[in-house]
Amino acid sequence: SMVLSKPLYSLFGTYLEQLFNHPVRTKSITACVLATSANVTSQRLAGAKTLNQHSVFAYGLFGLIFGGSVPHYFYTTVERLFNHDLRFRRFFLFLSERLVYAPVYQALSLFFLALFEGKSPQTALKNVEKLYWPLLKANWQYLSLFVYLNFAYVPPMFRSISMAIISFIWVVYIAQKRRRFQDKLAAEKANK
Repeated sequence: SMVLSKPLYSLFGTYLEQLFNHPVRTKSITACVLATSANVTSQRLAGAKTLNQHSVFAYGLFGLIFGGSVPHYFYTTVERLFNHDLRFRRFFLFLSERLVYAPVYQALSLFFLALFEGKSPQTALKNVEKLYWPLLKANWQYLSLFVYLNFAYVPPMFRSISMAIISFIWVVYIAQKRRRFQDKLAAEKANK
């Protein structure tokens, strides 16, 4: 209906204006909101009666600190590196995202999420050791097509929005994997 669409268009217009004028701040706040809601969604899907506030906080903080700045500067840099009319420009952008950005960001997220949840650096490293490779393989397997389509067909200004939607789904997946791993560790500790 028109009544609802006017405020939505207005809100979207304001968002795009903020994205254009203050890209890192806007992307960071967006990543914070999306990571927080993805974590809550993941907990609700797992049937949690009460929310793990530490986990919600950790995901929100990670989104705020890293979720806007890291992708913004990475994408800005690769756009500059491959800005001339290279024949395989999209392919180079795609490869750099899959082979540089995804592996680094995956390690960063696993380590800092554990730290932000109040775990020790040793536990955070154990988290990375156990979950890094399976999650990176799953990332490559399930997200590569979406990442390619994002580079191929989405204008640069809107890429962060489309990647945010993709990453919302991915964060729900990661949160579930991490929770299963934490439950397994807690069970092993209880059995000792």
